[in-house]
Amino acid sequence: MGVSEILLITGMSGAGRSTAAHVLEDLGWYVVDNLPPALLPALTNLQQPTPAAPKIAVVIDVRGRAFFTELQSALKNLPEKLQILFLDANDEALVKRFESTRRPHPLQNEDRILDGINRERNILAELRSAADLIIDTSSLNVHQLKERIESSVGKSDIPELHMTILSFGFKYGVPLDADFVIDVRFIANPYWVPELRELNGLDARVSSNVFQEPIVEEFIQAYSELLQKILPAYQKEGKRYLTIGVGCTGGKHRSVAVSRRLAELLMLSNYDAKPSHRDIGREIGRVRVIGIAMKVAHIDDGTIRPRRFLDRRDLLFQRLVQTLVVIRQLAFDLSGEHLEFEIVLPRKLLLMG
Repeated sequence: MGVSEILLITGMSGAGRSTAAHVLEDLGWYVVDNLPPALLPALTNLQQPTPAAPKIAVVIDVRGRAFFTELQSALKNLPEKLQILFLDANDEALVKRFESTRRPHPLQNEDRILDGINRERNILAELRSAADLIIDTSSLNVHQLKERIESSVGKSDIPELHMTILSFGFKYGVPLDADFVIDVRFIANPYWVPELRELNGLDARVSSNVFQEPIVEEFIQAYSELLQKILPAYQKEGKRYLTIGVGCTGGKHRSVAVSRRLAELLMLSNYDAKPSHRDIGREIGRVRVIGIAMKVAHIDDGTIRPRRFLDRRDLLFQRLVQTLVVIRQLAFDLSGEHLEFEIVLPRKLLLMG
């Protein structure tokens, strides 16, 4: 099965070709930038293994000015399903855009910007006259251009807004890319339930524990409803990707269970929402040292058991503690993970980290 539709995007430099390409990508089109015209006929014969044939947008601009000598003959060999979108703008608007970016026009050479614009208009004149759709972007901002393209080309069946519901642990830091952050540390922590401590929120037993209080489900339902009220406004402003952070202390139990439930509710409302879990498995096992040994007798069940104990007032003990602090910092610098040491003294427990 060949492609279902081919759209050729061209036009004046600075008129918005890149913006148009990004809009079509968000609408589910395959976008190819600066494809040689000789390869255009091959696109119509692409074989697609899935029942749905793809839509392809090809961007051709004056950077490939040698292409235009080949373009006319290539267009004659293409089927009627090819359409041409030509983006234009008046000279004043184009000059202002180039001056604002402080970049030369691709055909300017050593002349003025306006000279480059005039040369480009002459090269593209024939292609402009063959265009199926011409959009004048002189007075359009990015959002207005997006709306014009969507209304002209048609919207895709894929969801416009893609959401990631990201669980995380506050002790590892708030995600820098989060648009919203939900703090679920008000929920009782399954960590303190011995049989749940080593599990995570993907386990049904942990999830049942997290949602045992009705207030938790009520909170998630209310938050989902709030999001659904404001998401259309984000879409209208051109927002395509949204990250919602859900945080608890370690990012292992509560935030994982809640993020999965929130994603589920949003998907039931036909939004594209996927749960992701940043900090599951991030914890490194604790190094547990009973006393400080001159010689290690044996190691069992992860515990180092020494032959002779040192008192915490001992200078050697103090130096060892300092060394462990340095090691912990080094481990974090290298891997971004926190290494925890638990030093158990006779009748005394000292927890570092």
